[in-house]
Amino acid sequence: MPRWKSLGFLLVFVVPALMPAAAWLGVATGAPDAAAWFPLLFLFVLLPLADYAIGHDPRNPDAAQMAALENSLWFRALPLLALPVQAWLLAWSGRHFVEADYGPIGAAGWLLSQGVVGGVLAINTAHELIHRDNRIERAVGGLLLTTVGYHGFKIEHVRGHHVHVATPADASSARLGQSLWHFLPRALWRNTVNAWRLEAARLRRRGLPWWHWRNELIGWTALWLALTGTFAWSLGGAGLLFFLAQGLFAACSLEVINYVEHYGLERRRLPDGRYERPTRLHSWNSDYALSNLLLFQLQRHSDHHETPRRRYPALLHHPESPQLPGGYAAMFVLALLPPLWFRVIDPRVRTFRDTPASV
Repeated sequence: MPRWKSLGFLLVFVVPALMPAAAWLGVATGAPDAAAWFPLLFLFVLLPLADYAIGHDPRNPDAAQMAALENSLWFRALPLLALPVQAWLLAWSGRHFVEADYGPIGAAGWLLSQGVVGGVLAINTAHELIHRDNRIERAVGGLLLTTVGYHGFKIEHVRGHHVHVATPADASSARLGQSLWHFLPRALWRNTVNAWRLEAARLRRRGLPWWHWRNELIGWTALWLALTGTFAWSLGGAGLLFFLAQGLFAACSLEVINYVEHYGLERRRLPDGRYERPTRLHSWNSDYALSNLLLFQLQRHSDHHETPRRRYPALLHHPESPQLPGGYAAMFVLALLPPLWFRVIDPRVRTFRDTPASV
């Protein structure tokens, strides 16, 4: 891997820096309510423009390089660093929110910004970690998810989504013609319920009730409640609002990305009633260089679903996978506008369905 790309993964830490930058801009310009929206401007306007300007990166490592990438301490350490950064950011951002005396517009901007930043720093990084065999990495993934109150993702994503992706049983796979605003509340609810159901089923197979202390979700929920209480106790009602709202917006940002990643794609049902195995044909791929660096190559999502245990630096670009017309930041904005989304993406879905593909 080129050195620039190895160092480029540090770009993920530009995202949390957007929050202090917004606070500084508020002081420097004397317009804190407008500056509170700066992280969203950066992520959903400036980043897509830079993505299109820099262009694509379809290059793949060879077999020898992949082995080195999988075992690199540098690439293993970077996602783990997200935990102390997220912890510091939440504490600082919550206090700033309470003390900044924002008006309604500024408060909305700050909470939405923090939620989206948490979606990138906490949830996206946790997504990388919860697939690992190492217990420490999985635990850090759970801690990151708990900071935004979406800890059920640790269970449902691995044992639910990866099993049922691109089928009607998957709450995170949007069907063709389904708008984001129809998909989003159902995904949030169904994925939370599914996480508890899956964990209860695991315990039942071991002869244990769902409320047993070995229920992983009980432990994460207790930690989330402790964090909620800490924000309420230390920062009052405004601190409680901050912590709950940023978590909700972070979870929403994740599900928007889930909508983008699997919209309209379906696995064939086999004669025995089962579905074909998930392959690189059942997730949307995007090879835009900048946003892939910023997201630990989440946009090489086709390869991730075909080989879930492959670490982010070794993920492959597959040109035969369905291709998005932009990076996730651009697609996020497009998904918020269903008529435009359908106009741009639906023809691509139909073309992909009508084109014979092989894996």
